[in-house]
Amino acid sequence: MRLKYTPKPPIVLDLTPMIDVTFQLIAFFMFLMNFSQIERAEEIMLPTSAVAVPPRELPAYQIILNLVEDGSVIHDGQRIEKVDFITSLLRREIGAAARQNVGNPGDISVVLRAHQDAPTGLVQELIKKCQESELEKFSLRVKEKK
Repeated sequence: MRLKYTPKPPIVLDLTPMIDVTFQLIAFFMFLMNFSQIERAEEIMLPTSAVAVPPRELPAYQIILNLVEDGSVIHDGQRIEKVDFITSLLRREIGAAARQNVGNPGDISVVLRAHQDAPTGLVQELIKKCQESELEKFSLRVKEKK
């Protein structure tokens, strides 16, 4: 008796769901990367320190101010030409913190990222303007020297 050979059709895998999931993962990680870079201004070169220690816990609300060596301040991509003009920005940030149920302005942490060549007097002037707006907690960012 002869057996008749019938060829089987080739197996075809549908890769569409796998490609879809891959693109969703890529988009997700790109979205995360953009938010982690918000506080960084490219023109700021932080000074190095051997005793710098990263904060152990994140504050409830923080204002990140980047001080450029020419005396201007960058906050959320907005450049303020002089430290004297920062009061309105601080008031706006304190209002935003109040809408997020952060207690008084003393509970808001100000993170100062000053360029390594920025005069110390400008840093002190910026801290003074923040204190006039009733902000009391400050952190200075530096590059950690290994």
